[in-house]
Amino acid sequence: MTDFNALGLAEPLLRALADEGYTTPTPIQAQAIPLVLQGRDLLGIAQTGTGKTAAFALPLLHHLAARRAQAPRGGCRALILSPTRELASQIHDNIRAYGRHMGLSSTVVFGGVGARPQIQALARGVDILVATPGRLLDHVQAGVARLQTVEVLVLDEADQMLDRGFWPAIRRLTGMMSKNRQTLFFSATMPAEIAKIANELLQDPAKVSVTPVASTAERVEQRLIHIDASRKRVLLAEMLRDPAIGRALVFARTKHGADRVAKHLVAEGINAHAIHGDRSQGQRERALAEFRNGRAPILVATDIASRGIDVDGVTHVFQFDLPDTPEAYVHRIGRTARAGASGEAVAFCAPDELVKLKAVEKLIAMRIPAEDRRSEAARAEAATAAPKPAPRGRGGRPQGAGRPQGQGPGRRQGAGRGGMPQRGAMPEGKDRSWRNADFRDGGR
Repeated sequence: MTDFNALGLAEPLLRALADEGYTTPTPIQAQAIPLVLQGRDLLGIAQTGTGKTAAFALPLLHHLAARRAQAPRGGCRALILSPTRELASQIHDNIRAYGRHMGLSSTVVFGGVGARPQIQALARGVDILVATPGRLLDHVQAGVARLQTVEVLVLDEADQMLDRGFWPAIRRLTGMMSKNRQTLFFSATMPAEIAKIANELLQDPAKVSVTPVASTAERVEQRLIHIDASRKRVLLAEMLRDPAIGRALVFARTKHGADRVAKHLVAEGINAHAIHGDRSQGQRERALAEFRNGRAPILVATDIASRGIDVDGVTHVFQFDLPDTPEAYVHRIGRTARAGASGEAVAFCAPDELVKLKAVEKLIAMRIPAEDRRSEAARAEAATAAPKPAPRGRGGRPQGAGRPQGQGPGRRQGAGRGGMPQRGAMPEGKDRSWRNADFRDGGR
């Protein structure tokens, strides 16, 4: 099996890895690092928890150390863009740990905190800048930051960066950079439509994909509970009292929902915090700190926490609400069973979430073991609401199964020419709520 010594990394990096106790690269690291060291643009896809940060941080540090240059005033030599504050902070911590013996400078820039220290750090110039797009664009527009000297650009969680409203800011930022830069995209998923956008920024990229998006953590035991929406909070509190639960993440669909769940748990005597985009940076940091140290071992989160927050010892993940996109289910349960441990993932499904459940099970290609805790009234209502087979017409076709009126071949209702949605139409399954979601606030 390959070890880090065989990848061609500089000795100070190998020493730092030894300090951290790392000896064997993960598959994404083993495949991506040699390509990045060759100077190739890269599109790297791997599940959360597989070591993507080191896959770009190590060759990036190697490159900057090999080509010693003074950090440009008001600028940086390498830029790493992240969708959330927490992930940006975590990446910066890793950069400092891996580069501890290399003498390279770095700083992190995001919103929710005072801008003066960031302005001062940028004025001096840094080798590596980790930033959220919105706050960085603010600094650029204020004349505090310049990006013409960027040699390497990294987009971490690239699908979120390009699909959650960040694309206009990223397009403006990349337009200020040299065309000769090296560009690296790393993500857990890369839908086809997002890959098209990525191709605008990548030049003849190498591609590394080590884990299919539909796979779930092998050591995660998955459970599904059919439950009335009104009974979810009571059941959650009951389950969280189990002594076998050490540290648990609870995912809610909305910020207000996360607050309501956390408030209910606290009222039930369970130490819990909520974390989402409406919380101040100080509140978010305190919540994560108490989650990590065990003082409040239950963290109720929106999907801001489904990627990038690396907390050891998460024994359970509860999906209080099923996610709007089935891929998010995979990312959420990836918060447990990390570093060789096992974990359990429990999903609650109310009657109005059955469509989301079907989408999840189709993606992961398995039926999640389920139990039914709905009330008798809810079960009876579900039974009567079950669709009945349509009466069959000639040739066995359902009656009324002809082409919808006014709809030609290959055209969907509400679609324009070429089958594309009409202007202002929302494709089925899309949710505009991201415009006010946590990812937007993470950009500043």
